[in-house]
Amino acid sequence: QVQLVESGGGSVQAGGSLRLSCAASGYCYCMAWFRQAPGKEREGVALIRSDGDTKYADSVKGRFTISQDNAKNIVYLQMHSLKPEDTAMYYCAADTWRCGSWSRYNYNYWGQGTQVTVSS
Repeated sequence: QVQLVESGGGSVQAGGSLRLSCAASGYCYCMAWFRQAPGKEREGVALIRSDGDTKYADSVKGRFTISQDNAKNIVYLQMHSLKPEDTAMYYCAADTWRCGSWSRYNYNYWGQGTQVTVSS
């Protein structure tokens, strides 16, 4: 069983930056960030495989960067040029043996979420 704990959310004005962190209690082959805005489906934002391979949703390419500290089992999501439409609850997700999917059903472990609010 892997536990995930997110931190780093908050409120920021449009154009600002935030960095989210997700600490895992054990090794994960794949870690991802999802987000869910009120009334919308949960969507994948970025993911990273243990070897460092990354994937981004088109909506965040060039603005968000996912990275990891393998020694500490921590994944980061650096967010720049934030827009009001980035406002959502951000969730860290992990899987222990597969990677690459944006389907939430492919991830076995989830954090409790951290709120990101971007004002115009």
